[in-house]
Amino acid sequence: MDRLSRLASAGIPFLFIISYDKSEVIVRPLDALGNIRVALHQTPAIKPETPPAPKKQPVPFMKYKEAFDQVIEEIKAGNTYLLNLTFSTPIHCSHSLEEIFEMANAPYKLLYKDRFVCFSPEPFIKIENDVISTYPMKGTIDASIPDAEAKILANEKEMAEHVMVVDLLRNDLGIVGREVRVETFRYIDRIVTADKTLLQVSSRIVAKLSPDWPARLGEILDEMLPAGSITGTPKRRTCEIIETVESHKRGFFTGVFGVFDGKNLESAVMIRFIEKTEKGLVYKSGGGITIDSDAEAEYEEMLDKVYLPI
Repeated sequence: MDRLSRLASAGIPFLFIISYDKSEVIVRPLDALGNIRVALHQTPAIKPETPPAPKKQPVPFMKYKEAFDQVIEEIKAGNTYLLNLTFSTPIHCSHSLEEIFEMANAPYKLLYKDRFVCFSPEPFIKIENDVISTYPMKGTIDASIPDAEAKILANEKEMAEHVMVVDLLRNDLGIVGREVRVETFRYIDRIVTADKTLLQVSSRIVAKLSPDWPARLGEILDEMLPAGSITGTPKRRTCEIIETVESHKRGFFTGVFGVFDGKNLESAVMIRFIEKTEKGLVYKSGGGITIDSDAEAEYEEMLDKVYLPI
């Protein structure tokens, strides 16, 4: 983390990639990325004639429900109120990770060697003009459902989940900044995939930083990670429960990556994530669990998030 602060203080543009548990931190000057590729808000380089849809081999529902039920018991015991439960779904796709990177239509894209590709719709933090912003994303619905937008915004379970994440991120920003406020509460993003369109609910929270924030960048990120939107609340205890209930190691999935351009910073949460393993490709995805969650609905949401945004 210290290297981020040193480079930012010197005004040197760089890319950073931080794993979920912060055990791996990769920092590269933008003029020395080698076989790492990053794209922020760029039009896809390839437009496929036939949009590819990955063939999924999902975890059986009963295995998912076993972990889900453990989470519900932890909630009933008062150990967590919201926990983001994730699984790995083996997929078959005829395209390489590089081709997926080129085709994916997403605001935040990262290709790390031939190891993983990420095409995230969720910003983590932005810093511009000494103002830090974060954008928690909670709540997903199939846009083809009649009155989908009204239904997702009126859903009490989704509202409760979103409010908890917003409160958690307000607290995180309060640790590193001042004058924290929720600037926009629960707006809708539309995400087009190969086989459906999804609506996702986000909020925008802002705070002020002191002008010397580049010298504290490593500290700021260390304080805020892992991201509250992909852990839960209370964060520390919830992370401990995640370690016991999830059947995979997250690795870089649900970590963050970002670019410091010499003055400002923009970053994203590493969701919508495909990783190459010895047994083939796996797509890691999940969703937030609260006391009002329904196991079948959460299972379907987890699988809905296994898509390529083309």
